[in-house]
Amino acid sequence: MRRRAFIAGLSGAAAWPVVARAQQPTMHVVGFLSGRSHDESAGDAVAFRDGLKEMGYVEGRNLAIEYRWAEGRIERLPELAADLVRRQVAVIAAVGGNNSAMAAKGATATIPIVFTSGADPVKVGLVASLNRPGGNVTGVSWFASELGPKQLGLMHELVPSITIAALIVNPSSPELASQPELAQQAARSIGLQLDVISARSETDIDAAFETAVLRHAGAGIVGTDPFFFSRRDQIVAQAAQHGLPTIYFSGAFVVAGGLISYGNSVSDAYYRAGVQTGRLLHGAMPNDLPVDQATKFELVINLKTAKSLGLTVPSSLLARADEVIE
Repeated sequence: MRRRAFIAGLSGAAAWPVVARAQQPTMHVVGFLSGRSHDESAGDAVAFRDGLKEMGYVEGRNLAIEYRWAEGRIERLPELAADLVRRQVAVIAAVGGNNSAMAAKGATATIPIVFTSGADPVKVGLVASLNRPGGNVTGVSWFASELGPKQLGLMHELVPSITIAALIVNPSSPELASQPELAQQAARSIGLQLDVISARSETDIDAAFETAVLRHAGAGIVGTDPFFFSRRDQIVAQAAQHGLPTIYFSGAFVVAGGLISYGNSVSDAYYRAGVQTGRLLHGAMPNDLPVDQATKFELVINLKTAKSLGLTVPSSLLARADEVIE
């Protein structure tokens, strides 16, 4: 009897590894394609993983993420996207600007793609509509081109004496196609002259601030663009060097010493992109998964920088700020 029990025990023990293997969770592989660098995107990548975790996917447990960083060199994006397609990832999260999404879309018509975009994704050709995207692409959008009028109004409130403002844009960025026109309309409505100045390289950034000062601009607006984000220290330094009160699209500029920012919460957009990716891993189809519209915006003010520029921030503006750096 003891012998039979012993043999049965051996038989059960032999089956344990098989059972254990059968209970291992499926490892989903997601591609993360960004036009930015790892260092500047570390916090946003955490937010993306938090969104996935909300949907039940945890890196190292049932999820692997293949990261591809273009380091600000958008010409590398098509090959990085093609590499993820060869890797046969389940979903590609194309983040850090529309150029990433365009590269991913050009690389595959079958693998689901989740984008983060500051542009109107319908106008730039990413999706057929917000509610029914069609094809293999969906994502998160926040219509950054519409920020210009709001930013211009905030600068006029902070520096009411200005008569000329400079809007610095990257003409290579699809996010900004309509921002100059909308900002011009807003400028005319409050009696301001708005000069639009292009900058698509590091050298152009320095020249743009010099041009703004030569044209007697009393304030600057930095258009939404991943390249500008990657050069935020240079941009903030130029604004300080020329004594030009400038508003930015991300609080990261203000943390780096910039004056004021108003824009979408980038971490919130990445979190939402993680949730969208999780929905696709759960079996949702990208062609009928509505584009999520990020609606969380942040106003950040640096009082130390304001003081260095000889500006007094109105209490009404401070009361609306999400963060004040002293």
